[in-house]
Amino acid sequence: MSRRGHPASLPTTTVRRQPVLVGGGFVVEHRDEAGSVAVYDFRALPVEDALRRSLAGLFAARCVPSRWTSHHSSRHFWGPLQVFTAHLAALDVPVADIDQLTAGMWKQWRLSRPNTLLGYRQITTVRGLLLDDPRLPAAAREAVSQRVLAPKATEVSFEAAEFDAIVSTARRMFRTAHLRITDNARHLAQWRSGTFTRGSEAWLLGEALDCVARTGEAPHDTRIGQRGRVLARYVGALGGESSEHTWQRLLMTRMETVALGVLLLAEHGWNLSVINRLKVPQAAPDAGSGSTRIYRVELEKHKRGTGRYFETRNFTDDGAASPGRLITQALEATVFARAAVHTLSPGTDRFLIWRSARARLDGYPQDDTSKKAAIGVFGFGITGCTANRWATQRGFASSPFRRGRRTVNTLHRREPGQNSQATHDRVYALTDPQVRQAAIPVIAAAAEAVVSKARDAMFAAELRDQADPVDQPTATADCHDYSNSPYPGPEGGCGASFLMCLACSNARIHPAHHSRLAHLHHALNNLRTAMDPGRWQSNWGGAHGRLEHLKGLLGAAVWTRALTEVTDTDRDLITLLLNGDLDQ
Repeated sequence: MSRRGHPASLPTTTVRRQPVLVGGGFVVEHRDEAGSVAVYDFRALPVEDALRRSLAGLFAARCVPSRWTSHHSSRHFWGPLQVFTAHLAALDVPVADIDQLTAGMWKQWRLSRPNTLLGYRQITTVRGLLLDDPRLPAAAREAVSQRVLAPKATEVSFEAAEFDAIVSTARRMFRTAHLRITDNARHLAQWRSGTFTRGSEAWLLGEALDCVARTGEAPHDTRIGQRGRVLARYVGALGGESSEHTWQRLLMTRMETVALGVLLLAEHGWNLSVINRLKVPQAAPDAGSGSTRIYRVELEKHKRGTGRYFETRNFTDDGAASPGRLITQALEATVFARAAVHTLSPGTDRFLIWRSARARLDGYPQDDTSKKAAIGVFGFGITGCTANRWATQRGFASSPFRRGRRTVNTLHRREPGQNSQATHDRVYALTDPQVRQAAIPVIAAAAEAVVSKARDAMFAAELRDQADPVDQPTATADCHDYSNSPYPGPEGGCGASFLMCLACSNARIHPAHHSRLAHLHHALNNLRTAMDPGRWQSNWGGAHGRLEHLKGLLGAAVWTRALTEVTDTDRDLITLLLNGDLDQ
């Protein structure tokens, strides 16, 4: 609002990031959120010009802010398009344009793709583009629209020992870098405060560090033939001319940045794309003593869809084991790199910055992160190739990020990490062998608890202080209504075993039964030690559970006394019962 009650005037011009079709409609220029351009030349596809132009138009229609906001999305489609057109070019019947595509051609393309995630991606991306064209014939459209089943996931979480080794390696590597940079940072601070005598070794080292902090380079010769060599007067103070003695004193290497990324993964469960897009965390003021630092971290995840890309998390650094301590250390390790990059390109807010041994990184191919890949000698983020190289150099089988995220979210945090609960269960938890294996004892314990509770509920006999003259005695209790049994026999009356009497509401138990039932309980325990557990459970588990319930109702004192009062008649009767003689 410009004044109270009056709406503010709208901007007179707006910037629209529209795709540009150039080269006669064969070249697409895709501008991402940062304004950088990726060029896709459809003239390189091995098909007819009409089909090239049609595919270029479909591709360009998606290169808009509401569809594809990053070059990652357009490259995701460009690769499968190249494979698809190469397949069409190899057919006996050429395809001049989309309106000549047949259902058989599409099915042949589908069958030619491997049953892998790559094959699934190739099919689904090309399908999406073709369905955007209204000229696609009806039969072909029906075939293209058929559901494509995703292949079963083959990626599994790390074993505990392997993941611990990966994290320990990353922690040692980053700790070394952090200690190195903070130690040299203290020396630089002393030099800037005038602590050292001018011209001394310590002073020369401080002056060299100041040059590294400002430019990313140690003081070097600019003369032709000597370009890039460290000036002789600083070599002794630095300890040598190699990168370990010069710029690495204040700047992290690419592999050390991977180690930091692994620690962020292990701490928070973020995937590599989220780690790559991290902006510099902002410290919030602490209302307390001031010793606690609270960081506000902005996270991006473009796979969530338009309008749901961003979220924020707060992390507190109040001790060595707190979630914000790693962020504090990362800020300390990247402070000079961030300052140098800000000088080269004001406004750059990337968190993970590393210094390369290359002269310049501008234009160096990187995995797309919707932002600049490099400025001068400084690179941003972690590429998939770099992650694989880090793992190989340290003796691990694969990149730690995809499997590591699965490990953290399914086995350590055991909750979704920037996913819905349904996606977490379907994609991560239910498909992971370690999760399924760990669930076996939990499920078994729950099932046993349910069965135990069911057995307790099955005890339905009524406890009495004395016998009722109208009741009929049985081997285990007195029956109050033999004619109306819940377990009727084929000729009427009760057809159940005497072991089921305690589960019948017609049963009456009084003190005269206590010794006999206590002896039956003791006998079943003896059988348990001599029989196969499964067979014992099937034959005697139910009766034993009801006796356990009765024992709890009567109390330990009554049960112990009943065992001392067992008679020979009780023993003979229980022997007949267990042998099955009373069931005949």
